[in-house]
Amino acid sequence: MLGVTLSRWTMSYFALALLALLLGELALTLGWGYPRPPLNAPDTLALVHLLALGWLSLLLAGALQQFVPVLVARPLAHPRWSLPTLLLLAGGTASLVAGFHALASGNPAGRFALAAALLGAGFGLLLWNLLHTLWRARPWALPARFVATGLFALALALLLGLDFLSVLSGAETGSWAVALLGRGVPLHVIAALGGWLSLTAAGVSYRLLAMFMLAPELERRGSRAAFALAASALLLAVIGGAVLVIAGHDPRVPLIAAALAGAPALALYLRDMRTLYRRRQRRVLELNARMSSAALVALALAAALMLPAWIGGDWQRWLPAIAYLLLFGWLGGLGLAQLYKIVAFLTWLETFGPRLGQGPTPRVQDLVDERRARGGFVLYFAAVALAAAMLLADRPIVFRIAALMQLLATLAIARELWRTRRLRHLAAPHRVPPPALLFVRGTSLSPPENRP
Repeated sequence: MLGVTLSRWTMSYFALALLALLLGELALTLGWGYPRPPLNAPDTLALVHLLALGWLSLLLAGALQQFVPVLVARPLAHPRWSLPTLLLLAGGTASLVAGFHALASGNPAGRFALAAALLGAGFGLLLWNLLHTLWRARPWALPARFVATGLFALALALLLGLDFLSVLSGAETGSWAVALLGRGVPLHVIAALGGWLSLTAAGVSYRLLAMFMLAPELERRGSRAAFALAASALLLAVIGGAVLVIAGHDPRVPLIAAALAGAPALALYLRDMRTLYRRRQRRVLELNARMSSAALVALALAAALMLPAWIGGDWQRWLPAIAYLLLFGWLGGLGLAQLYKIVAFLTWLETFGPRLGQGPTPRVQDLVDERRARGGFVLYFAAVALAAAMLLADRPIVFRIAALMQLLATLAIARELWRTRRLRHLAAPHRVPPPALLFVRGTSLSPPENRP
């Protein structure tokens, strides 16, 4: 980590992302959005985009601006763009959620047009910043290739989303644009959930889990095959499907081909994750690694549920539970688990990194209390499993109870993140003034002999 510059606004990204997650869980608890309205209802669409953009995309955007430079050993190309990107993405998400909420009762055209402008500019800045950073560091190792492909998927999801918003706002009435809105929603979901969020999370997990568990980084044939198959599935589904939709055809064939490529890619990725756990040098797993394994179980379970849905053709019944496990179990669970470690790690780097070689310093683990945090994580994953089961069983009341449990668990985790950032767990001999809560100083870590 020597030579790494801490991204100033990463903590602000994380704070806004957690706020969006808490608002989404509160909405589920109060019965706003699915399962009371159908999947395509405006309130459900508002809730899904609050979680996908406000929670998961902001979380990844903040994390990538800190860790892409670590992945490629190059500084971020445009560090000053971080705050404008955050403001644009937050404003665009709020406008989009408000637009979907107004879709059933008013004229959302103005909100959709504003959301398109803000999200297009925000994601455009993010993509240029990260891709420019990656481009200067070719050739890429496996984690960087996953991240680059995830960013490409983000661009595809963004283009499809902007097309949808242009039609909904009345700015675009062309037949191809309307056709994409009519049949291209699954392509948008695949690009966003399967590409941008999942491929990027997979790439980050290859590096972070290896780093935090002291495991050897994987670059073997099966790992490269997992990447090639996943990238092929993305291209087949989104680009192949979009071409057929624009031409007036059903995109079913490329979607089936993508599923046939994606299934072995997922199996190879899960095998790699199991290998990391088995080859780790850290014998006693820290809490973030244990909870990350629960997120991987949620991913495997969601994939397993796709089989009966595929065989029976009853996607209407199985899809809500699958989506819940992916959003909250796999992506949300992995995000919270890694966030627990990342906040402690960055706080330690900011507070004690510049003091290395100048006296005793605490460990990163001294900034957290795993015993206090464990209960929140266990409750979170138990609540996600219960909620997914209740979606399958069509028990909306019990589902809302599970959502309340999940909300309380997230609040407990967020409180531990706050205590870590404020150095509340640090023992007296190492007590120092805590850093700012929502931003970090531009600290560059350099070897002691290079310091003035």
